Amino acid sequence: MPVMDYARRQKTFQQKIVDEELDGFVVTHAANLRYLCGYTGSNGLLLFLAGRGVFFTDGRYTEQAREEVKGARVVIAKGPLMPEAAKVLGKLSSAAVGFEVDLTTVATAKQMKDSVHRRIAWKSTTGLIMRQRMIKDADELKLIRDAVALGAKVYEQALQIVRPGVREVEVAGTLEFAARQAGADGMSFDTIVAAGKRGALPHGHASLQPLPRRGFVVIDSGVILRGYCSDMTRTVHMGLVSRVERAWYEAVLEAQLVGIATVRPGVTAGEVDEATRSVLRKARLDRYFTHSTGHGVGLEIHEPPRLGKNQNERLVPGMVVTIEPGIYVPGKGGVRIEDMVVVTGNGCEVLTPVTKDLIEVRAS
Repeated sequence: MPVMDYARRQKTFQQKIVDEELDGFVVTHAANLRYLCGYTGSNGLLLFLAGRGVFFTDGRYTEQAREEVKGARVVIAKGPLMPEAAKVLGKLSSAAVGFEVDLTTVATAKQMKDSVHRRIAWKSTTGLIMRQRMIKDADELKLIRDAVALGAKVYEQALQIVRPGVREVEVAGTLEFAARQAGADGMSFDTIVAAGKRGALPHGHASLQPLPRRGFVVIDSGVILRGYCSDMTRTVHMGLVSRVERAWYEAVLEAQLVGIATVRPGVTAGEVDEATRSVLRKARLDRYFTHSTGHGVGLEIHEPPRLGKNQNERLVPGMVVTIEPGIYVPGKGGVRIEDMVVVTGNGCEVLTPVTKDLIEVRAS
């Protein structure tokens, strides 16, 4: 298992703090805590101040914090964490301290303000840590590859029970149980199994509905392995595929392949989205494509960049994104095909190892 270089990550972030003309920074978001210092518990606060880190948690996590937290002194608070951190800040005559405004509740923001004296100025920031997280290092890519491989393996296992009459929840349950047996931390999100007309629901979570004798089945799943997520979608067909259904599938597959071919350094997220959308537009199916082409994946299942309309973020090597165009035809069904890819020096590498050939599942 790779050993994360938390010292390098913290050094990089400390420079960001300096660049923002801040004296310190408070981190509370769980994924950002894990990224910066390795902590995986549910209650933590990391304070950067004068080039050093102090990590606060409560007594439930005493041993866990001492084992996991890297690059910061651990303080076990006897009460709420922010007032405890304020004691450290209160020793300063003045300071500008940043915080993650997009990840902070109104109640927490009020507590932050009330906990320190007036000469401590809170400065709201957005995405400082997330922008660092967008570029995966070699150790992260290794973990993501492992998660993708496991996600593919358990999908193949679940596919073995796909047949008419089996309920959507049974397919999802088989996949999720196999993931746990194989060592997954959990699922990246609630497994989607949407068959027949329900396939027109982009987020059609598995229901008690049995799989039909004919029609598409959309299966979208992901696992979390050692903290990192995977995400993939495949669409299979129950019974013989009609000419129209095959045309739908081939249009979505072409859109997905064109999207993948567009991914390279310097291209904007919006350009990738438009590449997939243009294929479906030519096939006169674009009105059924109702979501963005993709999103970043890492410690969280949805991370920047978002591959959507008018998104100007430029892709750079190390970004890991999904390419997942789909069509959703009300009353008839849907098709989605999704891979995870990593941006390389001159293009991208597809991480998902599962075939995209149209599979027809025949009744036994």
